[in-house]
Amino acid sequence: MTKTKLSRMLQGPLVVACIVVTVAIVVPSGVAQNAGQLTPIQREIERQRQRLSSADMEERRDALMRLGNLKRSDASRVAAAGLNDTEVRVRVAAAHAVVFLPPAEAAGLLLPLLQDRAEFIRREAAYALGETRSRTAVARLSELLSGDKEAAVRGAAAVALGQIGDETAVNALSQALSGMKKKKAAPADEFLMRSAAHSLGQIRSRAGLPALIAALSNDQNPLDVRRGGHSAIDAIRAGLPGLNDTGELERTILVVRAAGLDPRRFGGRDLVGTLRRRQRLDGALSEQVN
Repeated sequence: MTKTKLSRMLQGPLVVACIVVTVAIVVPSGVAQNAGQLTPIQREIERQRQRLSSADMEERRDALMRLGNLKRSDASRVAAAGLNDTEVRVRVAAAHAVVFLPPAEAAGLLLPLLQDRAEFIRREAAYALGETRSRTAVARLSELLSGDKEAAVRGAAAVALGQIGDETAVNALSQALSGMKKKKAAPADEFLMRSAAHSLGQIRSRAGLPALIAALSNDQNPLDVRRGGHSAIDAIRAGLPGLNDTGELERTILVVRAAGLDPRRFGGRDLVGTLRRRQRLDGALSEQVN
């Protein structure tokens, strides 16, 4: 075999080897492996993350809704980028999508939205904060309940405080419930009163019972407010052992009757019989419970 032929035979494999090495350098094997290692949910999150860059507002909003529907903290972290969107509806969708983060983390992202100029955003941010159940939001929601100019926003704050269930919100909720003096409440005001009553019932604090009983027994309040609800009635039932004031007892009887229940068999007590015994000393019974 001549030297020329031998040289050609050796060059062939050498060229192929060089090509293989070059390809391995240009296309690292880790890239393909990493892409293949993503779970279906991770691929879905990445797909929606890319859609958040769309120029189409509805596509961005849809991406945030899909991220929220996954109900995962990693999806919520991706959705947090939407809180800075220029479109109100997109920011609202982002607010509801981040609630699956740890409570304090989610609340930290949502609290700044309570200062937004748009009523829609303040209202929906309040609802979202209620979903987080984070006690770090109580003080700011209490301020919103007493200070926001829109009744719908105040109503959302009342709902959120009931969901969180912190007793420090009782004072703000009691003031909201007792502060409505209109003979005919507007629908938004009526919703606020119902929400405050319901939330006081959820919290079940003895400190909130006077305002709750007074509002539910006031015949000038809307019927739906006076009927209370399961949470309000349950709170009153739970507070019976501490019910010592005669006036509160009379109002409680009115509340129980308005709810369609029997005050003679309420919470294991005969409220009417108790009232009669208390009034027997001066021979006077309240005309409202005869």
